[in-house]
Amino acid sequence: MPTDDLSETFHVTTDEQLRAVSNLTRHRIMAVLRFEPATITQIAERVGLAKGSSSYHVRLLERAGLVKVVRTRKVRGVTERYYAMAARAIVLPETGTGQPDVLMRHMVADLEAVPADSERHVRMAHLRLTEEQFAELGERLQALADEYRELSDPSLPDVSLAFALFRPAPRGEAEGDAK
Repeated sequence: MPTDDLSETFHVTTDEQLRAVSNLTRHRIMAVLRFEPATITQIAERVGLAKGSSSYHVRLLERAGLVKVVRTRKVRGVTERYYAMAARAIVLPETGTGQPDVLMRHMVADLEAVPADSERHVRMAHLRLTEEQFAELGERLQALADEYRELSDPSLPDVSLAFALFRPAPRGEAEGDAK
């Protein structure tokens, strides 16, 4: 099903929207809907939920405006709804001081759920960069992610890419000034 009518970005601005994206189960439901619409039954199967739980979480996402019904059809007298993301990308508000980065926590949880024998590439590098190099690297990482997003084929297995480029807090601040 074409997704040409999707908005490019959805900016999370309300507490209801933030609560909706802050839940790991709803994060995984949105991942299912990222490339193609799905019914409650299909979502439940892909995420490993009961249909009732799947329906509950999808309703919360729909009420927050993050997903929408894009098609309906009658199946044995029942209306089947196909849900899709409301936009191609979701922009979260900046994390406040001392608040957890919800997106990174979800990504770590997804990574930890990957079977141990699955292929994965996880690396961490500590760099020392100028402001210009830092900005350039951030732009290059984003461009690379965008390039591969354009190559995505819904018929292929899901692949997740997570990256974080940041300047760590000075050692004393990161440990809460505890010694």
